[in-house]
Amino acid sequence: MKRVIMGVVSALWLCLAQAAPSDVLHIYNWSGSLSDDIVKRFEAECQCKVVQDFYGDNEEMLAKLAAGATGYDMVFPSSFVIQAMIKQKLLLPLDKSKLPNIANMDPAFMKQGWDPQNTYAIPTVLSLTSVGYNTEKLKALNIDPGSWSVVFDPKVLARLKGRVTVLDSSREVFAAALMYLGKDPNKATEADYRQAQQVIKTAKPYWAAFSNASYLKELAVGDIWVSLGYSTEFFQANEDARHARRAFAVANVPQKEGNELGIDTMAILSRAKRPDLALRFMNFMMDGKNAAQLTNLNGATNPVRSARPYFRKDLKTHPVISPDPVSVRKWTVLRELTPAERRLLTRLWTEVKVAR
Repeated sequence: MKRVIMGVVSALWLCLAQAAPSDVLHIYNWSGSLSDDIVKRFEAECQCKVVQDFYGDNEEMLAKLAAGATGYDMVFPSSFVIQAMIKQKLLLPLDKSKLPNIANMDPAFMKQGWDPQNTYAIPTVLSLTSVGYNTEKLKALNIDPGSWSVVFDPKVLARLKGRVTVLDSSREVFAAALMYLGKDPNKATEADYRQAQQVIKTAKPYWAAFSNASYLKELAVGDIWVSLGYSTEFFQANEDARHARRAFAVANVPQKEGNELGIDTMAILSRAKRPDLALRFMNFMMDGKNAAQLTNLNGATNPVRSARPYFRKDLKTHPVISPDPVSVRKWTVLRELTPAERRLLTRLWTEVKVAR
């Protein structure tokens, strides 16, 4: 997922606290996710300096922090690594009295299993593993993208052969296949996983590729018509197609059987020298106008309820970015797998990849 944080600090919080010009907030962040503009505005309003270091994935971030890296105040971990960070005592409990804007958060995305009381982390960027598709091609073929059948049903795939990609991710693809079968991926048994594997093996001959990166460009230029991928990537593909004046759009819808919801969070490191500045930044990110700029730029589903009135007009009715409550109830945040489950999934995925 691409993560970009935009916004301006709330006037209320500025009245509550000011920082001295010599103050510095050190952020360990996803590469390319915080714009220069927002850094400058936060620095000006807070009378502080923001210094960033970057990582490319959660594993890199965890390894560096676990090895004893210091000097960072804030980090933006994905939800599935929060429990590991808590166990390693890497995170500082949040002083919610310093987060008045937490009242703006949508309860549907709070108090998840990875941090039941949001003691350590607050959701900030949401991305749905779902279907992105070429509107003109699927309309001409009379294919419904609102079901996982567009990825897994051979009868549907026969009309799309060579024009479908799926993520090169065992967890994502198996979760989608389990949902297609009507099963909860967080409660799946070994028998369920083996049934899902058969669904994947049957569909695989119709797919063009397993792709984690190129599917965005391929959708945008029209080479691929359907992808199992991330909603923020589909948003970018549509932006690229629109700017290139393509004769089609790249749309994105949730699937009726359910979807996996990926959540990136804001958290404060236990070794932070300036947890006070980190709290100010977190509160700023929960202001509606600030949070809306994130969605308007990268198409993330937003956990801040007060952001929605400030969305771009075309995003206010988007089925993933501005979802209805019925859809949201079918979105699942995947739990951490046990070692035995990881070994099983690795074995099944290897068998899928080598199968002809």
